[in-house]
Amino acid sequence: MLKKSNSILVLLLTVALIAVTGYFAANIVQNTGDGNGIILGLDLAGGVSITYEVVGDTPTESEMSDTIFKLQKRVETYSTEAQVYQEGEDRIIVEIPGVTDANEILEALGKPGSLTFQDPDGNDVIDGTDIANASAEVIQNDLGNKEYVVGLEFTAEGTKKFADLTSANIGKNLPIVYDGETISNPTVQTAITGGTAQISGMESYEAAERLASQIRIGSLSVELSELRSSVVGAQLGKDALRTSLIAAMIGIGIIMVFMMIVYLVPGIATSLALLLYTFLTVIIIYAFDITLTLPGIAGVILSIGMAVDANVIIFARVKEELAAGKSVASALKIGFKKATSAIVDGNVTTLIAAVVLGMMGSGTVKGFAMTLGLGIVLSMFSALLLTRYIIYALYGVGIKSEKCYRAQKQRKVIDFVSKKVVFFIIAIAAILSGFVAMGIHAGQGDNALNFSLEFMGGTSTNITFDEDKTVDQIEKDIIPVVQKAINDTAVQAQAVTGENQVVIKTKILSLEEREALNQAMVDEFGVDESLIQSENISSTISSEMREDAVVAVVIAIILMLIYIWIRFKDLRFGASAIIALIHDVLVVLACYAIVRISVGNTFIACMLTIVGYSINATIVIFDRIRENQLIIRSADRLAELVNTSITQTLTRSIYTSFTTFVTIAALYILGVSSIKEFALPLMVGIVAGMFSSVCLTGIIWYMMKRHIGAAKEAETKKGAKAKKA
Repeated sequence: MLKKSNSILVLLLTVALIAVTGYFAANIVQNTGDGNGIILGLDLAGGVSITYEVVGDTPTESEMSDTIFKLQKRVETYSTEAQVYQEGEDRIIVEIPGVTDANEILEALGKPGSLTFQDPDGNDVIDGTDIANASAEVIQNDLGNKEYVVGLEFTAEGTKKFADLTSANIGKNLPIVYDGETISNPTVQTAITGGTAQISGMESYEAAERLASQIRIGSLSVELSELRSSVVGAQLGKDALRTSLIAAMIGIGIIMVFMMIVYLVPGIATSLALLLYTFLTVIIIYAFDITLTLPGIAGVILSIGMAVDANVIIFARVKEELAAGKSVASALKIGFKKATSAIVDGNVTTLIAAVVLGMMGSGTVKGFAMTLGLGIVLSMFSALLLTRYIIYALYGVGIKSEKCYRAQKQRKVIDFVSKKVVFFIIAIAAILSGFVAMGIHAGQGDNALNFSLEFMGGTSTNITFDEDKTVDQIEKDIIPVVQKAINDTAVQAQAVTGENQVVIKTKILSLEEREALNQAMVDEFGVDESLIQSENISSTISSEMREDAVVAVVIAIILMLIYIWIRFKDLRFGASAIIALIHDVLVVLACYAIVRISVGNTFIACMLTIVGYSINATIVIFDRIRENQLIIRSADRLAELVNTSITQTLTRSIYTSFTTFVTIAALYILGVSSIKEFALPLMVGIVAGMFSSVCLTGIIWYMMKRHIGAAKEAETKKGAKAKKA
């Protein structure tokens, strides 16, 4: 514990830190949207839209798909929320949020054209598709001086080609020709066979980056030319951001009041740490230039709710120790010590998922992973360091009465194991309801799920009005007319700045639906029908991005399984956790199927959120089972072990689910329609996660423990006893 003087100093520093971070966070939020705050996504702030057209013959479907995927990877350097999709047969649209200067982006991306490496005789031997990546680098040469170079990485086929080319031309120049112009003429110093190379002699880092950019853009499967570029407005009005912030403040306020009522002094410590956590989150999002979309805001608010979890684990432990007769000082120390393993294990498993998704995912998945990883690291810092010192300081200034820390009454052990059949029936029924709903919709000729534009593609209609339309005018006046004309509610719209145009994206429209939409625009707004242009567009979530997400999730689950296996020394813990995780995901999928919620970018973010939330809750129960195994050793008391462990962690499960649910419920009540579509399945996922953690995971482990490997374990223990005797 801290001395009184040190305790006063800690509390003063805490208040000062909250004041300073709160001031900076408030300025950042206030300036968000005018270019000086957090970067907002296309849905909240708009950005640059660039349309490219393929040069030459109409490309194949695979060539367009490959080009879109490569462009997606490149524009993610500007924002993980950038979108790249196909329009018509030979056009590609690139949309980058948070940017208002199209020329800046075009210059940075480079002019899309064909790129080749030539031999000294002027013959093309290697083209851009043989290059995996090119990047500007700073190295030290043999004299220790700084040198700017372009690092090249070749594909497997390109590695072989480049090895043959350089081996045959040592000491000769190999011109790099881009769109008919020689952009570099490096000399081969030695045979290069390892698949990587460097182009030296750059006069500056900017020159190296410019050359690298030209090489990267030149490795596209087709040659592109810029058709047009424009600045597009936000897809959602200011109300979306304002109501989300209000929901966040209400959610945080409710959590703080709840924690102080339930835990008294520890609740005060939690509230102070939560404020600091929230302000630091805003500052770090700003500092790392993380693009924030509406789902991203919901994710941040969710992480605030989840940040309370570690504090609930700690102070539930403290209350248990007080009930066992420990002094307040001892209870605090033991509570933090015993809670640490559960907090670390739960957060590390989720962090594993965040790292894998960040490294392998694309687009929204990568953006979600960054936000998730940030939240995990900050929440651990908040609980294990900030809360600890704040509560020690409060104790140190004289708040030492046991009444101020609320000892927990001994709870009667609930027999969860005996109710396993009921729990399994509920779980299976919830999952099957989703598949039944999907089957019904498929049988009626609809898609099994209500796939949005991001997954299915659609029709983009460009309408020229007689004046610029604001976001609010689009939301209140234009979108309802469009929805009525095409008999569908899934409509996205954004203004083209300075051109009196509005781009409306809908499902794929038939000829009759296009005519109905055009006529509605003429009748309601008096537009010139000849200025209405429509094109079918591809999904903004490409098949490659979906495959990346699936592979990343599978790898993340495998790594989490391995981590749990190592930490708990029992593969059955990991297997039980994964089964429960699958249950939660399928229940949320059932929600999407039954309610017909739009399946788009938010669907991926929602599912990934539930994965992280579910595994965290499960680890807490497993940690208690592991601890209680040292006390309840008999195989005959296995059911007692599980029931006791679940009962002891029940308060934590209920409180954490409540605080997280509250933040999302506030979003659902106050949010716009698009945020409601994100909040509803999240609330279902929170309930499903609590149910699976409390009612399924321990019981599944119990059944595996009894029926899988039980005989071998008994034989091993018997042998160990005989050897000891």
